[in-house]
Amino acid sequence: MDWLAQITVGEVIMTFLACCLIHEALVFLLPDAIAGPGGWLINTEVQD
Repeated sequence: MDWLAQITVGEVIMTFLACCLIHEALVFLLPDAIAGPGGWLINTEVQD
């Protein structure tokens, strides 16, 4: 459990930002059938 005490807030924030950046890159680069409206991996369609 010592490794858990070594995690800083800055590392958590940087990891969150990296995940957001990867998500946006995937939505931009992958075709709509995979990451787009109705995509099977990332569905960007707005649900009512």
